[in-house]
Amino acid sequence: MIRHLKKGKPAEVKAELNTQVRQTVEDIIQAIEQRGEAALREYSEKFDRWNPETFRLSQAEIQACIDSLSKQAIEDIKFAQAQIRRFAQIQLQSMRDVEVETLPGVVLGHKNIPVNSVGCYIPGGKYPLLASAHMSVLTAKVAGVKRVIACAPPFDGKPSPEIIAAMAMAGADEIYVMGGVQAIAAMALGTEQIAPVDMIVGPGNAFVAEAKRQLYGRVGIDLFAGPTETMVICDDTVDAELVAVDLLGQAEHGPTSPAYCVTTSQKIADELPAAIEKVLARLDTAPIASVSWRDYGEIILCDTDEEMLAESERICSEHVQVMTKDPDWFLQRMTSYGGLFLGHRTNVSYGDKVIGTNHTLPTMGAGRYTGGLWVGKFIKTHTYQRILTDEASVAIGEVCSRLCALEHFSGHKEQADIRVRRLKPSVAEHATPVIVEASA
Repeated sequence: MIRHLKKGKPAEVKAELNTQVRQTVEDIIQAIEQRGEAALREYSEKFDRWNPETFRLSQAEIQACIDSLSKQAIEDIKFAQAQIRRFAQIQLQSMRDVEVETLPGVVLGHKNIPVNSVGCYIPGGKYPLLASAHMSVLTAKVAGVKRVIACAPPFDGKPSPEIIAAMAMAGADEIYVMGGVQAIAAMALGTEQIAPVDMIVGPGNAFVAEAKRQLYGRVGIDLFAGPTETMVICDDTVDAELVAVDLLGQAEHGPTSPAYCVTTSQKIADELPAAIEKVLARLDTAPIASVSWRDYGEIILCDTDEEMLAESERICSEHVQVMTKDPDWFLQRMTSYGGLFLGHRTNVSYGDKVIGTNHTLPTMGAGRYTGGLWVGKFIKTHTYQRILTDEASVAIGEVCSRLCALEHFSGHKEQADIRVRRLKPSVAEHATPVIVEASA
């Protein structure tokens, strides 16, 4: 039996918040589309109190940010980027162009082509999330994207040195200090000073996620990566304090970040509320994390692993941390999530910052149909075809003609028929094509 011992805010409340966000975002996008940089400056001043002479940083300004960091900070950024680059390169190697002769004289193939230009959004208004620079800029560069621009809001009234350094070290071609919806719109639509990009990537708050949703189609997006979500699946092999830390470690992102404890342990279910309070007492971010847990935290008590699996699949959380006696049991069976963190020795923070996997992951149930950001998100797979002989063209053309007739497409049919008429006289003998199994 599945028992919801603590529930978050009802869906109706969330829907009302989403409606408010939607209208605000629509107005900002429309303003920037119509008035360009003038509107960008108005919103930047309004939301970030930031109105510089130019939003793009010069090379000297970038270098000053790098120089302001400690040697240890630089080395730590290099270490994290090395892990992320290594895994992205391995992922890239898993993708290959193909070409195969499927019938005598009929050649089909596909090519993997990087997107030409990408805009990377790095959140930084509340926390300077330099890790998002590694995850987006660096991964795009490994994929082969020619132009990668990156932007982040100011932090404490000025460019965040940590974020700027991470952007530059990851290989960004242009760096801008601007945030929120106005930054997403400026990159997607372009302004007098910013050339538009082909694709927008990166996480953000509800407003940023909604901006990506509204602009999708006019520009590509990676996925819907809004306010963070986390789930801990656990049994008696761990304790309530560890679970509380891992839940609050993500709840601190913002006051609307859901955090789910799904457990078969009555002991953890009983002790978790007190453990949450104990951990909050030692967190500087308690004012945020406590609200998130109060309004969006849930405790779900299950009898079996199968029930925990069912709840996980239903919720489809962005982060799913599995701390049970057999985490691989869940790895083999789970289908709907953003990223998995298996066993008590790892955690979401490792994946967010340094271990090598990407932390831009699907939220809002999007894990049902997409995985997280990875090198393949920046690559388009395009097909091509060629026919080498008259015989092959006639063989395909005659079948195509008959199929077009079934669909009443006379123009399509004529495309086939003209080639059959012109090429068949050169074909001494023709038979219905026989499908040949392609080799791997």
